[in-house]
Amino acid sequence: MRFLPVFLDLQAGPVLLVGAGELARAKLRLLAAAGARIRWFATDGNHDVSGIAAADAARIEVAEGDPLSADLRGVIAVLCAGAGEIGTAMSARAKAVGLPVNVMDDLAHSTFIFPAIVDRGDVVVAVGTGGASPVVARRVRERIEAALPAGIGDLATFIGRWRKAIHHRIPEFALRRRFWERVVDGPIGALVLEGRKDEAEAALKDISDPSAFAGAQPSGRAEGRVTLVGAGPGDPDLLTIKALRALQDADVVFYDELVSLEILDRARRDASRVPVGRRVGKPGIGQDAINRLMIEAARSGQRAVRLKGGDPFVFGRGGEEVEALRKAGVAYSIVPGITAGVAAAAQFEVPLTLRHEALRVTFLTAHKAKDAETVDWSTLTDDKMTVVVYMGMTAAPSVRDGLLAAGRSPQTPVGVFARVTRPDAQASVGTLDDLPALIEKIDNGPAILIIGDVVAHSAPWRQSNLAQLVSYFQVAAE
Repeated sequence: MRFLPVFLDLQAGPVLLVGAGELARAKLRLLAAAGARIRWFATDGNHDVSGIAAADAARIEVAEGDPLSADLRGVIAVLCAGAGEIGTAMSARAKAVGLPVNVMDDLAHSTFIFPAIVDRGDVVVAVGTGGASPVVARRVRERIEAALPAGIGDLATFIGRWRKAIHHRIPEFALRRRFWERVVDGPIGALVLEGRKDEAEAALKDISDPSAFAGAQPSGRAEGRVTLVGAGPGDPDLLTIKALRALQDADVVFYDELVSLEILDRARRDASRVPVGRRVGKPGIGQDAINRLMIEAARSGQRAVRLKGGDPFVFGRGGEEVEALRKAGVAYSIVPGITAGVAAAAQFEVPLTLRHEALRVTFLTAHKAKDAETVDWSTLTDDKMTVVVYMGMTAAPSVRDGLLAAGRSPQTPVGVFARVTRPDAQASVGTLDDLPALIEKIDNGPAILIIGDVVAHSAPWRQSNLAQLVSYFQVAAE
């Protein structure tokens, strides 16, 4: 992110506009509608403001003379639109005195850019692309326009009128935030959005105990809780809506090593982020310590999210964490996620079940060779069973040896699918006999092993066969 979105206080002073033609007038309309005072140097001498409301036009000061020698005292920003070479010179002058400057369609000489704007009164949404593609920004704005209720600005204004009064009645910050969340998400917010402001005012006045309305405990503090959230296999677009809501409400997020930064960025900006995962072969803080952190956070009144790769209850130790929370008397909830085995199957087109070919699926974990040695492989030799192995890269030789010794065919199709759903996802397919060699073709994990005839229906298998066929014909042609 090169450009940080900020909101400029247009009441702090005048904005200096340099330029002419429709480009300059478009900026005039935008600034005037936002309530700015504008000092306009029309480089072509034409100061026509027709088409701008009289009240807005009254805030436009027509400036004469050379803008390069204009007095910049009190000016809060400089804009150049349709200014030609003067724009470059004005940029240098503005930068020399530390004023923010925008030269339209010239990133090199701008210190700020104009985003695409969704204007709902007191609610303003800015969409930017770093100046790379205004068309993309405009398309995003159109989607936001369609999604935002028309009355969302009225809701912000409504809350603004009551904010100080509620602040005095609820001294604890966390409770105040939860109070307003209940207002916005509940019947009172719905009344405002429907235009029934008088009813909303009456409903808010009827709240005799705002702290209790916000969910305060008898101690007067906010109630804490823990939400176990499945982060999925890595693609942030695969987060559920419920998971996003939990991340946005969280005060603290305890996250695993496999959780991507893109997913962490979906959490509320001021939420604390605490890494509690570990890499293969390296020590972590331990499950008991993680349990203590969650319990302490909840008892202090925080809303904690335990963010886990995949699904909390599929090799995620979610069951152990829930048991610890239950024993401690801590409120909790669980948000499922897409587990990596299912994500790998979807991305690489492996039908885990298929009529007449695969009637059962078994999920197992083989983090280390000794894990593989404890598996009863004799129960996994049915050729109509698909076996999905989590964390199996290190133990791949033991997985192969166990299945072969139990009687599974060495020609059973196998796929190694790494970093599924991420941009650098990778696949390697072959037969069970060659499983360790397939692992060697993978750059790094995490990876899922899928073993069974269904792998022969996967996209990588088809592509591999096509490549072999092309190679055969090329040799034959020679």
